Order: sequence, then structure tokens, then C-alpha cells
Amino acid sequence: MKILVLNAGSSSLKYQLFDMANQTVIAKGNCEKIGLKGSFMKYKAHGKEFIITQEINNHSDAIELVLKTLQDNEIGVIMDIAEIGAIGHRVVHGGEIYKDSIKIDDEVMQNLEKLVPLAPLHQPANIKGIKACQELTDVPNVAVFDTAFHANMPECAFMYGLPYSAYTDWQIRKYGFHGTSHKYVSKRVADIMKKPLEELKVITIHLGNGSSMSAVKNGHSIDTTMGMTPLDGLVMGTRSGNIDPSIIEYINKKTGWSIEEITNYLNKKSGMLGLNGKTSDMRENNELIEQGDKHAKLFLDILAYQIKKFIGAYAAAMGGVDAIVFTGGIGENQEDIREMCTDGLEFLGIKIDKDKNWKLPRDTEQEISLPDSKVKVFRIPTNEELAIAKDTLRLAK
Repeated sequence: MKILVLNAGSSSLKYQLFDMANQTVIAKGNCEKIGLKGSFMKYKAHGKEFIITQEINNHSDAIELVLKTLQDNEIGVIMDIAEIGAIGHRVVHGGEIYKDSIKIDDEVMQNLEKLVPLAPLHQPANIKGIKACQELTDVPNVAVFDTAFHANMPECAFMYGLPYSAYTDWQIRKYGFHGTSHKYVSKRVADIMKKPLEELKVITIHLGNGSSMSAVKNGHSIDTTMGMTPLDGLVMGTRSGNIDPSIIEYINKKTGWSIEEITNYLNKKSGMLGLNGKTSDMRENNELIEQGDKHAKLFLDILAYQIKKFIGAYAAAMGGVDAIVFTGGIGENQEDIREMCTDGLEFLGIKIDKDKNWKLPRDTEQEISLPDSKVKVFRIPTNEELAIAKDTLRLAK
């Protein structure tokens, strides 16, 4: 069966078409600047990349273009839309309603709309992508939630110290995100170690423009760094990570900014960008460090320090740790951050092979710990799209 995986953003649509017989990608790409001037689609198939420039007014136009291109006589990879067995959608928020992926029907769509207030920046775009598919095809649709893997955290981990009514009336609690990635790499590390995931204590570290960590005990996420929103936890590309809540009032009194302006400041003008004042791209931040930029180096130091603290906290929460996994664009490709995060943790039984860490082949699953390291440390590239495709296949069947 062929599975189409979609990740709809506010002005973008990423897609991959999988042949699940061998779990390979046969076409992929991205529609960019949807609803804006200069819209175009990147399409990669048959070992070649194509750029298709045309007006893409909305998500329906984008999906129609994707389906048309997949069936194109010259560059397409399928003869008919009927070859696609199901469409899997990355959906940011499942709230407390959905603790697993689900086949989409009218009731599911109504619930996704109800969850928009919990993810106002992402959920509407996800819904638009699903509706466009429903309008254009009869192919079954499946929702795979970023929050689902964390949905069964213990109450002591997901509750805040607010009046309990804030939870019951307003659904204020820790939800966590990047769940598909944390679930995927925790399963992969168990496979690599040839041990049942149900018997392991794993700390997964997803580092990218958005970053989070998870404590995975016996196959279940028991805690994670992101909270009710993706703003909480580690310092990130443009997000501040966790701060003293009173800072919001302090900024308001200093500037007169509204809640919306302060939220934008914390979400889009802080983190790496706020500290170095120039970029939210780690590669460019590394270049600044090489040029002697102290603020760029400070971001790296803060991130490594925070990760190290959470490693210790999660080891305590789980009563030990068997493996640590680095993933995401930064976690997979930034050698120095992996070394900085684990340096000094020998007392926990964590010893990495520093030479090996700096000589890893790209895009490979590799152990980077020394043979006598009690805790095994790995670099494992994440594959959220494949994880979504697998869940979609399971439910489509």
C-alpha cells in the first residue's frame, strides 16, 4: 500500500509518498508561500528535484497540485489516485481526547476544531489540510498527534501548581510535543540494543529550531520538557524556553506591550535569535562562534547546561537511565553539543567516545558511548514521516 503523509503549516505543505511494501519514499516535496506572492512547489522523485512555480491560493490548491504532480505522465510516480491507500496527517494537538492516532470522521473533525484554542498557530492549518483532502479525494484520512505519546504522563508530571479548576475548566496542563519523534527514536534505540522497549529507561533529546526532551520509561513518556505550549522547556531557535512567569508582568510595565506582543517576543524574538541578535539558524550561529561572538557561544552554553540538568532530572524521575538518544537537526549534526551535554556526567555512568562522536557518518544510526559506559548514548536520525505512515497504514487496514 502507498501512504501519503502531509504536514500542513500556515503557508506551507510538506508531503511524502511512501511505498509501505518496503517503507521507502518514492516522492516528496514542499508547497511554499501558500496564499502569498511567489508561491511554488518543490517536488523530488526519480532521483531528481523539480521546482513548479504557480499561484497556490490555499491548501486545496496545494493538495490538488501535489496529487496532480504525483500522477503526471512525465514526472509522476503513480498512475491513479486510487493507488494511495490512505493519507496520514501530522496534527499538533490531540488534547486529552486523543491518546493515539485515529481515522478521521465527522466527530474527529469537530473535536479538532474544539482543540484550536490549545494550538492556535498550528491546529487551523492542520485542519485546512485535512478538509482539502476530504474535498478532493475519497481516500481515508488519519490524524497522528504530536501530543499523543505524552498523553499518559502521570498527573504529578503534567499538572501545574494552579487551582485545580484551571485544569478542569480550562484544560491547563502540560501536554508536550514532538511526540512522534520521541516515540520513533525510543523504539529504534530498543531495536538497536536488542532489548524490549518495555524494559528500558530512555532519555530522548530532540534538538532543532524547536527542541524538547522526554523521559521514556518502559515504552511510555512519563515527562517531557515542553508544556501546555511549545514555548516551555529548553531554550530554542526563537523561543525563550522556561522563564519566571513574573517576567511577563515586568516586561509589560517596562514597555506597555500587550500580552500578544509579549507572547510574540518570547516565541519569535528570543532564544538563539534573541541572544546573538542575528540568526536563529544553528549553522550560522556556529559561524558566529568561530568569529568570536560571545553571545552566540552563550546560547550554546545555555542549551548544553539545560540539557545536562534535564538528563539528571529524568534519570532521577525514572530511577536510572539505560540509554540517551540525540536526534533532530541539531542533535544529529552538532558534535560539540553532544559532547557538552554529556561531559561531566561520568558519575551517572555516561561516557562517550569523543573521537567517534566527531567522526560519525551523516544520516546514520550510531552508538557514541565507550564500551564500559553503563549508559549507552546514541545519535539516531528521526523519521517522523515514516512513523506517521506506519500509524496510518495500521489504521487504514
